[in-house]
Parts: sequence; C-alpha cells; structure tokens
Amino acid sequence: MKFRPLHDRVLVRRVEAEEKTAGGIIIPDTAKEKPQQGEVIAAGDGTRSEDGKLVPLDVKAGDRILFGKWSGTEVTIDGQELLIMKESDILGIVS
Repeated sequence: MKFRPLHDRVLVRRVEAEEKTAGGIIIPDTAKEKPQQGEVIAAGDGTRSEDGKLVPLDVKAGDRILFGKWSGTEVTIDGQELLIMKESDILGIVS
C-alpha cells in the first residue's frame, strides 16, 4: 500500500530503543518506554499561508527526528506500526 500524508502531516517510523543502559544493565521489555526518536518515511506538501502560497515543510523523508512523548496517531500500514503527526509535533532534526 502506498501512503502520502496531506498538508503538514508526516509519516514516522519509531527508532528502536537501546536494549542496555550505558552501564550495561539489560532493560526488560516491560520497563522500556516507547522511543521518542524516529525516521521520517513520508511528508506532506506543506501548509498554505494566509495569502495562499504553499509553505513547504522543514523535514523530508529520511530525516531522523525527535518528537514529544504523546505526539502523533499510531497506525499500522503493511504490518508496520507507524505514527502520523503534524510537523508542529516534531521537536527537532537529529543530525
């Protein structure tokens, strides 16, 4: 299935969290929090300004991003758990 987000929405795949802490302690699945980092899979065209001009998004497919803990809507597309969120939910791009 192909999916293209509309307007200022972005399709994101979560990046898996580390299995161990920096000290070497293995974190069990029940204690893990959902990662707040992801990779942009697809992005919409952008929003329209008040004068009708298209304002493109700052993120593009392939960017690694940080987002808020409760950001986005979880969806399953082709068996993958993904997030759809607005660009305003993105905190920044990791380089």
